[in-house]
Amino acid sequence: MKQFAAFVKKEFRHVFRDKRTMLILLVMPVVQIVLFGFALSTEIRNIDIALVIPQENEMIRQIAAKIDANDYCRISKILRSTENIDKVFLDGSANMVAVFSSDFAGAVFTPEGSSIQLITDATNTNTARTATMYVSSIIQDYISGYENTAMGIQPNIKMLYNPQMRSAYSFVPGMMGLIIILICAMMTAVSIVREKESGTMELLLVSPTRPLTIILAKMIPYLVLSFINFLTIFILSLTLLDVPMSGSFAALCLLSLIYIIVSLALGLMISIFTDTQIAAMLGSGLVLLMPVMFFSGLMFPIESMPEFFQVFSDIVPAKWYVNGVKKLMIEGLSIHFVTKELIILSATAALLIAVSLKSFKYRLK
Repeated sequence: MKQFAAFVKKEFRHVFRDKRTMLILLVMPVVQIVLFGFALSTEIRNIDIALVIPQENEMIRQIAAKIDANDYCRISKILRSTENIDKVFLDGSANMVAVFSSDFAGAVFTPEGSSIQLITDATNTNTARTATMYVSSIIQDYISGYENTAMGIQPNIKMLYNPQMRSAYSFVPGMMGLIIILICAMMTAVSIVREKESGTMELLLVSPTRPLTIILAKMIPYLVLSFINFLTIFILSLTLLDVPMSGSFAALCLLSLIYIIVSLALGLMISIFTDTQIAAMLGSGLVLLMPVMFFSGLMFPIESMPEFFQVFSDIVPAKWYVNGVKKLMIEGLSIHFVTKELIILSATAALLIAVSLKSFKYRLK
């Protein structure tokens, strides 16, 4: 035990001496979560809207004020006729034009109701769809305040878990899974390959110390630092990105710890098939980056994929971690609801560690 502790202490000193490693381990995750938390967003903001108002009245002024006061929309122009609609789209001064009928205020209270035509620039389908939804919601919310309007049945929409539709709620769990697996796997693979490059790994393995002890001693510092990374990302998500922690924090820590072990085991496996640090870094990026981004639910819904890719996504550990984080942080569920994720990640960790350690020992024999 003393020998094992000595190896772990030596590895900690080695990591702390390497400034580049410390930069990647402690600074890069912070930069990534801040950058992606703000840059990657499905929210469409600053939508320029032109209003066509043939005859202005108090109701239209109030609707216009509500549109302009919305965080996502802003009124760029007021037109008096429909003749210049094409012009505002061509000169780029508006993404949408809302055309009020000349008798809008009076027709609202009639059985036929009133109408507002929403014309959008659909060259960007996402912006067009979102702008239409925003403006329709603002107008319906305003009209529904009048009890005597003959507007038919007004839908009562309720968004669970994310009522404000904030994209950070979707991206943060995915980014946590991506950052942890990339940093852990890359650092473990590079650390072990560095020893192989310099020839010191072979010297360690022929020493009286068991190879398993040496490998585990090299992984423990990265396990500790990776858990610190997780805590840092978690705190930034709560404070900077306003992502809630609705469920059990202890369950989230347990899930993250197991996921970190899986990631370290993947790094160990990558080190088996690479002999240079450059190859280890490229291997970590190519083998892990694309599957995690595409098959973890970070960028695209897995349910919309062909059946083959849905099955393939089951072998991507990040998928189960992201699902578990969403259940614990966003949905506020207890640990019992992430039992499946915990079992799958634990089994994956055990399998990867067993296969990697066995293969690693024979490769350097």
